[in-house]
Amino acid sequence: MPKETAARTPRNPVFYNRVRKTLILFFHLLVASFSLLLAFSLRYDLQIPTELWPSILEMLPVVLLLKLVVFRTMGMADGWWRYVSIPDLLQILKANVVASFGVVLYAVFIREMNNLPRSVIILDFLVCFMTMIGVRVLVRILREQRRQLTKSYRRKKKSVLVVGSGIVAQTIVREMRENPKMLKAVLGFIDRDQGRKGKVFNGIPVLGTLDDMAKICGKNDIDLIIVAESSVQPKELRNIVAFCKENKIESKILPAMGDIISGQVSLQHCREVRLEDLLGRPPIRLDVEEINNYLHGKRVLVTGAAGSIGSEICRQVAQFGPGNLVMFENAETPLFHLENELREKFPGLSLIPSLSDIRDQTRVSQVFKKHRPQVVFHAAAYKHVPMSEINPVQVVKNNVLGTRNIIDASFDIGAEHFVLISTDKAVNPTNIMGTTKRVAEMYAQSLPRNGSTKATTVRFGNVLGSHGSVIPIFREQILKGGPVTVTHPEITRFFMTIPEAVQLVLQAGCMGYGGEIFLLDMGEPVKIIRLAEEMIRLSGRRPYEDIEITFTGLRAGEKLFEELLIDGEGIKPTVHEKIRVLEATSSSCGLVKEETELLFEAIRRGDQVELIRLLKNMVPEFHTTQNLVHSESKPGEGTGKGINLSN
Repeated sequence: MPKETAARTPRNPVFYNRVRKTLILFFHLLVASFSLLLAFSLRYDLQIPTELWPSILEMLPVVLLLKLVVFRTMGMADGWWRYVSIPDLLQILKANVVASFGVVLYAVFIREMNNLPRSVIILDFLVCFMTMIGVRVLVRILREQRRQLTKSYRRKKKSVLVVGSGIVAQTIVREMRENPKMLKAVLGFIDRDQGRKGKVFNGIPVLGTLDDMAKICGKNDIDLIIVAESSVQPKELRNIVAFCKENKIESKILPAMGDIISGQVSLQHCREVRLEDLLGRPPIRLDVEEINNYLHGKRVLVTGAAGSIGSEICRQVAQFGPGNLVMFENAETPLFHLENELREKFPGLSLIPSLSDIRDQTRVSQVFKKHRPQVVFHAAAYKHVPMSEINPVQVVKNNVLGTRNIIDASFDIGAEHFVLISTDKAVNPTNIMGTTKRVAEMYAQSLPRNGSTKATTVRFGNVLGSHGSVIPIFREQILKGGPVTVTHPEITRFFMTIPEAVQLVLQAGCMGYGGEIFLLDMGEPVKIIRLAEEMIRLSGRRPYEDIEITFTGLRAGEKLFEELLIDGEGIKPTVHEKIRVLEATSSSCGLVKEETELLFEAIRRGDQVELIRLLKNMVPEFHTTQNLVHSESKPGEGTGKGINLSN
């Protein structure tokens, strides 16, 4: 066989494993023999009395057999010495304690060797234990040193600085040492804790704090900075990324521990820093047990199931093992893709794709009566503000009529929980979309609270990366080379990630008693101009130099900043530190139903003028300086006209 072919031929794993275990067996024989003889020798100052040799030779075979059985039973022949760790050392300690206890039983109680010094047993235990540990650690050290002399390690390695020095950071360091293909060498740690400066972990020093990063990188040729510290604040992370961009240093981050399967950390989980890392907040703490209690084994229905929020609700609900999951969606292709995704990830889950429209009352009633969901998440809605301004009739029909259909069906079949997904645009709305969401909130709040269905509302801000949101638009504009368009230099919005928003929805679903509006502690609002600048920097370009940012002016129905509270709504804490509950304004059930009936009558007539007037009556805080053009009026009616609703 040619040499090259032979080199590529894989070794027989079964044969190799047998050889390895045989060698370990002989090693244990040698160690057990050596430790017993050395124990006697040390006890008698390296001169064992002649009269003890018969007892030693009689005892030796039994001790060897006893230790070999114990070592094999307790897994000493398994595992790889090159990866020896603290748990392995503890197992070796346990095995030697058991073996030494067996030697004592044999020597004292079975053979009644009263002339055997007790110190010999202790010395035998110590020598055997230390030898087994020492050899394994030596093998690991020699193997790691040999790797550094191989051809791959003689090539230039990337010099790495790790932000953080905790367990996660130390695990990353160990993986770099053990993987010869990574070509990375950790220069040191930097930590937010000043008290750790100067300490050494796994042979790697803590060189300083985040304030020392520029000085450390200036003195050393750093190629890569890995953020392995979950407590790094978004502002600090932005500074790290900006510093890396400026100095042409690669930067990566480890996701939150909850995002890593089984809590294990690996360098494979390192990824580029994303916008949500720079704008995000500490992860939301979930009461998993409480969520599990109201979702596990239950029949769950999600409207708008294939949308940004709806699909994430489906993914997270599926993890809690519902009895079945009805995906209520009117977009065929997205529903098809979502079903395939969930069937692959959760093969044992009962999935029911329902191609349905929330505006079709008959279809809604049929689906609810057939599947009788116990938990309903209503995420279906028209959400784009400019589009809603042009098509108010369809938006009212979907966001108000559709919501009423879903809520009524939930109450009719006695669902346990109903959760309405709302928006901060429902607060003092200046557009049709926000106004319709406020009407939907009012309808949910007006329903009786003494029935079997608990109807609650979750109100939150913009979601990073949702369909049609500013993030995908900016990303596409950057890929085209710009310009990036922002409506106004002072415009701000509250932001959260999709998983963060859905976690709030799931938690709030089991907290309400009916009629509440739950609100996430969304922190400080973010300037859209800052968001655009960060996205340009993350793409490796410079704002205003490589990519221009232009201002286009506020669009119809758009306001500079969003609000969280309506006049009359107070805010109270809940048992969850990130969720607040609003002392919502109450509405008469009969009055709200009567007013919504008038809305639907205006929809049936196609009377947009009356529709807008009714919305204004229902939501007095609805205020806009825009003229709403009757784009949906009948031909020849209202063309070019508008209703000025400014106060």
